[in-house]
Amino acid sequence: MSNAPEQPGDKPADDVDLRSVVDPASVRRAPRYKGFLVTGGIVGFVAGLALGLYLLATYDPSRDQYMDKPGVWLTVTVAATTTVAILLAGLLATILDRRSLKRWSAQHDIRQDAEPGV
Repeated sequence: MSNAPEQPGDKPADDVDLRSVVDPASVRRAPRYKGFLVTGGIVGFVAGLALGLYLLATYDPSRDQYMDKPGVWLTVTVAATTTVAILLAGLLATILDRRSLKRWSAQHDIRQDAEPGV
């Protein structure tokens, strides 16, 4: 943005249909990180809740260490499991992104080599 007044000869560029400019075969598909992280959070929360409730249900005061506040144990289990699941989902998204980038780069290089005069 400039403060200079608009000149009468300056016209905005015409809108161009994106499909006519971009070759769909050359567009790289990348994972959506937000979707991976949200899915990891939901899976981690459900798995942590199931694991925490299982551990509380199998708790036996006569043979196990004394548990003062079971709700805290459940909360910590859910929080830890959710954190680990989100981190694993982010790692998976990163690995898939790098793999797709390598595949896209290899295919893009092959296409450029095959097209004479480009």
